Amino acid sequence: MEVILLERIERLGQMGDVVKVKPGFARNYLLPQKKALRATEENRVYFEKQRVQLEATNLKRREEATAVASKLEGQSPVIIRQAGDTGHLYGSVTARDITEELIARKFTVTRQQVLLEQNIKLLGIYNCRIALHPEVIVTVPVNVARSKEEAKAQAGGESFVIETGKKPEEETSEEEVEPGAKKKQAQATKKETEELTESSPAETSKEDQEAEKEGTD
Repeated sequence: MEVILLERIERLGQMGDVVKVKPGFARNYLLPQKKALRATEENRVYFEKQRVQLEATNLKRREEATAVASKLEGQSPVIIRQAGDTGHLYGSVTARDITEELIARKFTVTRQQVLLEQNIKLLGIYNCRIALHPEVIVTVPVNVARSKEEAKAQAGGESFVIETGKKPEEETSEEEVEPGAKKKQAQATKKETEELTESSPAETSKEDQEAEKEGTD
């Protein structure tokens, strides 16, 4: 499906560009969010008539976003979560959690503006991108800790994540153990067989001698 972008879309294009996108992406995101128009002839004419107004509106929004970005710079949202001794969270930190923390700090942002690639599942500090405007994206460090004291320590470079599990080279595979065990077992079996073989003739000979002696008597 071809659409006309009404604003800059990262990795897609600038305002006014006619781009081809998947129908689902257009119907579920671009069109309902008023970020694009279907690239019909009627909409092309409409866009050209409204271009000046759209660009003026975009400029105003960009200036407002730039002002907010300057305030966001230097901020480090702290999110307190329970975690185990190894630093693994009981649950995870999502874009919604970060949004709520920023709102609590009097910043007007939406969940869609918080560009978190994947949920956070470990203690630590994570760089999170906030898209205040298609052309204004600021990165803030999100500090996930079990307490304010730990958050302060993490900000100073300390880590509370403990790596667990053996390294591959420290693990001994069954293939490495089994051949030796089999060889040892085979040697033991051979030794027992040899001992039995050596003792049997002697014992039989002694019994025969005693029988012969009794017969003679």
